[in-house]
Amino acid sequence: MVVLKYPFWFLYRIWFYILVALPIIVLMPLLVISISKEKWYPYFFKLAVFWAKFILIGMGFAYKVIKEEQPEPKKSYMFIANHTSMADIMLMLVTVKNPFVFVGKKELANIPLFGFFYKRTCILVDRSSAKSRQAVFLRAQRRLKQGLSICIFPEGGVPDEDIVLDSFKDGAFRLAINHQIPVVPITFYDNKKRFSYTFFSGGPGPMRAKIHKFIKTEDLKIEDTKTLNTEARNVILNELNTAHKKKLP
Repeated sequence: MVVLKYPFWFLYRIWFYILVALPIIVLMPLLVISISKEKWYPYFFKLAVFWAKFILIGMGFAYKVIKEEQPEPKKSYMFIANHTSMADIMLMLVTVKNPFVFVGKKELANIPLFGFFYKRTCILVDRSSAKSRQAVFLRAQRRLKQGLSICIFPEGGVPDEDIVLDSFKDGAFRLAINHQIPVVPITFYDNKKRFSYTFFSGGPGPMRAKIHKFIKTEDLKIEDTKTLNTEARNVILNELNTAHKKKLP
């Protein structure tokens, strides 16, 4: 029976890339205009949200957002989530209403079409370069001063599929403390099952996200980075473990 699924999985992956590219091609003029000035980024963000919804719906992902706390409009936050899927970017875009800027690895800029806009709208980091990591702080500071939020997947990459939640890098939490903005942990429950990085896997179905209570950073100092890191990671890890246990007989 599993063998019969391989043609479906193959076509399903191809369909995903078609859905990624199609809105970009159709909306190309508007996208180019929206990235021509940094102050127009909120307009680009709205187009990106449409792009994300188009892909999620087209893939048959019934996304749902659960909120323990609601981010306030025109306020900056540090959004973080577990990272298991190529669909994580899309789910984050439909989960959070506040315009935010992704901090992500520079390698994604090499993806045809998508990479053109990625490197012009996101904050790229080369984790092997101390100079690049420092530049992230400067660019993030400028974006925060513009009233935007920041989004980072603090695992620093996609972990092996047998790992529930990898260790977190400190960058997101150092930034949050430096700028005294709340950390917003978000749990993605189903992305690994729906569309992991394993080519022959996945399928339509529920795709849920949960916005947890915010972790305040007022009065925290840079020495508290590790403590904040651990607290935020435990929120997501405990939620993933609880969700897993509920499925057990």
